[in-house]
Amino acid sequence: MSDTSKRDKGREIVGKLFKDGPVGDLVPMPKRFRQFTVDHVFGDVWQGENMEITERSLITCAMLVAMNREDEMRVHFTGAKNLGHSREKIEELIIHAAHYAGWPAAVSGFRALADVWPPED
Repeated sequence: MSDTSKRDKGREIVGKLFKDGPVGDLVPMPKRFRQFTVDHVFGDVWQGENMEITERSLITCAMLVAMNREDEMRVHFTGAKNLGHSREKIEELIIHAAHYAGWPAAVSGFRALADVWPPED
């Protein structure tokens, strides 16, 4: 796949996850790193016929909770919300992860979720 094709496919995924907001707006990063993110992460890794974008989103959220990466959770919880996942589904994902990744990771997950998706929404 050409670099242009990867970039186009990556931009399509970014548009679905982040409502057409550039990745750099959510996370400040140099242009070159942003291009790697769009071209490789979203243009390669998030592609494929064997898994839907909604499944990739949930897996990413679960891994970020397990690794206790609060800032990245905020970004990907926003993406999951934009894809139509319910807040209850993300809560259940965090509860499930707590039993494998630990309670502190889950607490961080709930804090990140509340930041981007308050319970009253």
